[in-house]
Formats: sequence, structure tokens, C-alpha cells
Amino acid sequence: MSDTELRSEQPEDAVAERLSSAPVEGDAPVGIGALGWLRWTWRQLTSMRVALILLFMLSLAAIPGSLIPQTSENAFKVQTWKAAHKGLTPLYDKLQLFDVYSSVWFSAIYILLFVSLAGCIVPRTWQFVGVLRAKPPTAPANLTRMPVYAAWRTDTDPAAAVAAAQRLLRKRRFRAHVSGGAVAAEKGYLREVGNLLFHLSLFALLAGFAWASLASGQGGKLVVEGDGFSNTMTQLDDFSGSALYGPEDLDPFGFKLDGFTDTYQSTGDHIGEARSFVAHIHYWQGADPTKLKTGDISVNSPLEIAGSKVYLIGHGYAPVITVRDSSGKVVYHDAVPFLPQDSNLTSTGVVKVGDYGQKDGKKVQLGFSGFFLPTAPVQFDQSTGPRSLFPGDAAPALVLNAFAGDLGTDSGLPQNVYQLDMSHLSQLKQDGQPAHIRLSPGEGWTLPDGYGSLTFDGYKKWATFSVSHRPGNSVALTGAVLAIAGLVGSLFVQRRRIWVRAVATPDGRTLVELAGLTRSESAKIAEELAELAVDLQDDAPALEDDAPADDESEPAGAASAPADETKE
Repeated sequence: MSDTELRSEQPEDAVAERLSSAPVEGDAPVGIGALGWLRWTWRQLTSMRVALILLFMLSLAAIPGSLIPQTSENAFKVQTWKAAHKGLTPLYDKLQLFDVYSSVWFSAIYILLFVSLAGCIVPRTWQFVGVLRAKPPTAPANLTRMPVYAAWRTDTDPAAAVAAAQRLLRKRRFRAHVSGGAVAAEKGYLREVGNLLFHLSLFALLAGFAWASLASGQGGKLVVEGDGFSNTMTQLDDFSGSALYGPEDLDPFGFKLDGFTDTYQSTGDHIGEARSFVAHIHYWQGADPTKLKTGDISVNSPLEIAGSKVYLIGHGYAPVITVRDSSGKVVYHDAVPFLPQDSNLTSTGVVKVGDYGQKDGKKVQLGFSGFFLPTAPVQFDQSTGPRSLFPGDAAPALVLNAFAGDLGTDSGLPQNVYQLDMSHLSQLKQDGQPAHIRLSPGEGWTLPDGYGSLTFDGYKKWATFSVSHRPGNSVALTGAVLAIAGLVGSLFVQRRRIWVRAVATPDGRTLVELAGLTRSESAKIAEELAELAVDLQDDAPALEDDAPADDESEPAGAASAPADETKE
């Protein structure tokens, strides 16, 4: 018997069959008016087909966000990309490809998917509630037409056989009730529960992402060993907020970088390969910075402080440099972070001495640019220039060029702290050649033309941290886990029905009939019905002389599943 035939014979089963809110396929309606068109559009939007299309479109829309630098993640990287691709930049700006996740087109797909899922879930949930409240459908008139069927004759009273069948089915966790002298039972409601859980979890996943985009913020900070940091706008190197999270919402905390440990493979085939990076800190949270706690931050192990997470995202070296003027007065002393350029931490950086003073009655500023090499070779390769041989500090060296003039720091315009503005600078010369030097820790350099001296006092390590406040992550993670659980339930739980009827025959005996129907393709219904038939014969034993009329070799009570009837 087909599922359609079951519905025509048993009207009360209609609620159980209509579990989908998907619209009927067909052409768009004609001549139904504005309200009719709105109703038709709503049904199309809330159909499962459109929801899947929107989910696919959202996946495609996220691809540019992973391939193109995003302003919210790294504004400096976006500027670098724009400088290298000036022809594509205007087009990308118009398409909002540098701000994909906050763009109009991405938000439109996101909101439509949100509405579509809501429109699918709500009516489907109410329909399923109706199914749970309804009793399993009563037995069809002709059980022999079911895909799986078994029967035998017994001397047991029909009412006793039906009662025994009801007990056995309930023991097997079927919902069972007696109607019309037959037991109607159904099991596998968790399949639809899993289906609904999957869709609700997708809804929660989208809601978590939406919450994170509306109420999240992220900032970055480079901290040198021995220095501290307070989570305020004045100390953050960069900050990107959201509609509901701004500078005034920053979580109150701070920390001091006590030290940084980095280890590398020094033998074998993978020399220089990173093994571990750990930043050792003392941190505080709240209004009292004197209550310090000790903590470590390593890769993939952030430190959660006051609602924010602090991630370790980079590290490097900061040479400690002292500059003196011609009179020996210290005009500059600081640890200057140099930025790594390769896996061996060949690092570049600049030193800006804006308060050098005057020379020959004119105000002068000094600038130095060059390389820091944690493991420098004995001699540089002239074709490649200064390059480090190993990321660890086995043989540190500092290579510098010297410039004098106007750094442009007094113009009031923002400058990149890692670059020199060469428009008003000229390189110092020594013996008619551009002045440059290679220094080891503790060595000094007497600058040409009476500009004083520079000393390479040593070096410290620095680390860059990302301070992230994303309140929706836990919701999104929970939604993802529940979506997997719901998908497993919808795939592996089988919805099935079993009917047991016992009627008196003209010869004074009882005919016991069992039939099963699965709502999905599964061979387990035959096994389950056979087990039930065996157990039921403990209370309603088959007569020894009872055998099927069409096949004398088939044992009494066997369950049959026709080869050409595996579906409803």
C-alpha cells in the first residue's frame, strides 16, 4: 500500500504526513492581486529549495572575504594591497570587496536566509507538535498489502493477543494504542526531531554570527619585553568596532609582557622550523591594577580576560639603540621593534631621532634604516643582501644606514613608524660613500660629519597580540555542534509503523496478523517485525499444524518483504 493510499483510507493520518511547509511546485500564479503575489512570494522564500539556494549563495559570497584582505581584520594589509593593485582598487571599493561581511549584498543574502529559515521552521514545528499529540493511525483494512507482513493461527483469545502485542510494542518504545481490535504503533519520531534540530541549529548559527558582527570588536597591540599594556584606545595600535561595540565598551584589563620564549628545530631535516611560542605575562582586570595574576599566552591558547580573549599572533626582535649628539648627550634611547620579512626572522625597521637638536645653527633630525639579523652570516651575499640564517638569536647583528634632514614628524600628518619619509632626508656619507655599518651587541658607531654616535646596546623580544571581543562565538559553536547532532538523527533514525490485529476465525481459532511500514528505505523493518512475531508467540503460540497456504515450506509466523516493495 502506498503512503497516499494510507491517507485516503485513514483521514486522521493526514497531519502526520504533512510535515513540510514547502510550496507546491508550479508556475507563478496569474491574476491573484497584490496580496496573492505577496503570499506566493512568502511561500517561495520559505521553501526548503530557496533556503538551500540562499545557503549556497552565502557560501559563495564568503569566498572573496577569505581571498581579499579585509579592513576589519588588517587595515594595513588592505592599504598595501591597494598600493600594489591600483587598477583594481576602484572596482573593488565599489563592490565592497574589502568589507565583504558588512557589505550590502552579503547582508541581503544573510537576512533573506534568516527569514527563509524562520519561515520553514515555525510552521514545521507546529505541525510536528500536532503529530506528537495525535495517536498512531489505525490499522488498514487489508494488512497483507503492507510491504512487510506476518501471520499465524493460535488458540489464544484475540483480546489477550492484542494486549500482549501492545505490551511488547511499548516495551520496545513504540507509541501504541488499541483501536478497532488492533494495535497501532509508531516509532522514530526523533528523525523529525533531528531534522528540526538541524534547522534550528542553523538558525542559531546565523544568529550567533549576526550577534558577533553587531557586538564585537578587535584591536591589536605590539608589546616589547618589559613593557605593559592597558586595553584603552590610546594604547591600542589599531581598533575595529561594530554597531553595538565601540571604544567606550572596551573591557577593563591590562598586562605586562615579562618575557617571550621561542624554540626552533636546530637539527635534522627541518632546521629552523618553529616548535613553540609562549608569551609570559602578569595581568590584571577590573578597576584595581595592583591585583596581578600570572598567565601564559601561546599559539592557539588565548588568555580570556574580562570578556575578551587575547591571542598571540606574532613575534620578533627589538634592538636597543642609543644615539648621542656631538657633545655626548643622549638624545635617543629605546628598544625599536623590527618587523620580520622571512621565516628566519630577517627583520627590517627604522629609528627616528626627532629631538636630535641643532647642527650648524639649524634644526636637524636623524633617521636610521636597516636590518636586524638574529643569526647573521660571517659575510653577506651581495646578490641577496643581509639575510638571517636561523630564526633563533645565535649570532645577532644590526645593519644600519644613516640619514639626516627633516623626518616630517612635525608636520602633523600621520606617518608609518616602520618607514622613513625620504623626501627631505639625505644619506650621510663616509669617505665619499653612503654611510652604513654592521654592529654586534655592545658595539658603537661614530657617525660621520660630527653627528655624534650610535650604540647597539642589545636587543629584546616583542610580541603582537590581538584583543578580541566576540560575544556570539559560543552561540555559533553550540549551533554548529547541535546541527551535526540533528543531522545524525535525521539520517540514522528510521520512522516506522507496525500494526497487530487478532481476529477470531470461523473454526474457533485466532488469526494474528502483523504488518509494518517504514517511512524511509530501510530493511530493518522486516527484522524488527520478525523479532516481534517471535516474542509475541510466547503469549500467542502458533499452532503446530499452521502453515502459509501459498508456501508449505515457509515457517509459521515468518515476516515477508516483497522485493519490489521497499518504499512506502
